[in-house]
Amino acid sequence: MTNFALDVTRLGFSALQAVSPDLAGRAAFQLFCRTPSTKPKGAKAKAAHAAGAARLAGAERFTLRLAGGRQAHAYRLNGGARGKRKRYLVTHGWGSSAAYMAELVSMLSATGAEVVALDFPGHGRSGGRFLHMGLAVETIAAAEARFGAFDAAIGHSFGGAALMVSAAGLLPGVAPVTGERLVLIGAPSEMGWLFTDFGGMIGLLPAAQRALENEVHRVTGRRLEDFDASEAAGEIGRPVLVIHAEDDKEVSSLHARRYGAAGKGVRLLWANGFGHRRIIGAAPVLAAIAAFLEGDLRVGEALDQSIKKDAEIIPFFELPARRAAL
Repeated sequence: MTNFALDVTRLGFSALQAVSPDLAGRAAFQLFCRTPSTKPKGAKAKAAHAAGAARLAGAERFTLRLAGGRQAHAYRLNGGARGKRKRYLVTHGWGSSAAYMAELVSMLSATGAEVVALDFPGHGRSGGRFLHMGLAVETIAAAEARFGAFDAAIGHSFGGAALMVSAAGLLPGVAPVTGERLVLIGAPSEMGWLFTDFGGMIGLLPAAQRALENEVHRVTGRRLEDFDASEAAGEIGRPVLVIHAEDDKEVSSLHARRYGAAGKGVRLLWANGFGHRRIIGAAPVLAAIAAFLEGDLRVGEALDQSIKKDAEIIPFFELPARRAAL
């Protein structure tokens, strides 16, 4: 949002909340859920998108129907292959799409597994400009209903958080994803900070801020504070691999530490130096994911050995001092 657009937005909300904080909160929720344009901006983004689209050019394409007339898009690679094989689900982050996850998708499909990659509503080929956590979790459920149970699910950023919310069954009336293993890359553990930051950015006063956060309960059936997936990571009874960079400027590494403290079933890897976006296509990260999906719980060693020349890595999160800092 440009400075001018932000100034106009703040002015509008200042006037609206003076008349009705509830109306201001509802309007703020609609704005909060508005997704960015799907057109890549900048040379790097355009190149990455073009390369990803080329990798997915041969994939099957599906439309997933959601409640309220909304829809999502799914790509499938290695669909219909005969014989025993794995089935993996891939979810992207906010403002991203399956095209930006194509290196990960290609690595997974090269193993012979069936791979389904989603474009959430408002992203990629799905159309629209609206998304919230409830819709993302519904999309995941729709994918499992269409393609069958997944052996594992891998998600980046918002997509990783949506996987954990789904796996924990936090959304009433929506079937949880049943993957035996989960991989969360640069994923937030809760959403409260986003609403607080957003409300501050557009100048909401306390009453309108409460109304904004109450919209989460009205739309999803759960309160904003209920969408804290960090403890759920240790309670779902499945291995979870959390990969994060301490230099991630979009999702604080504190979220990874919260996941890492959730229980013995959670493995935390630091992929420092890869930030928030490069991490999803980094070769050593892809190798660690592949090893984890094959059942190797020593992926920290593999990642450490292959990444030393590129970035500093701290192996699995087992440092008491860091736990005490939470």
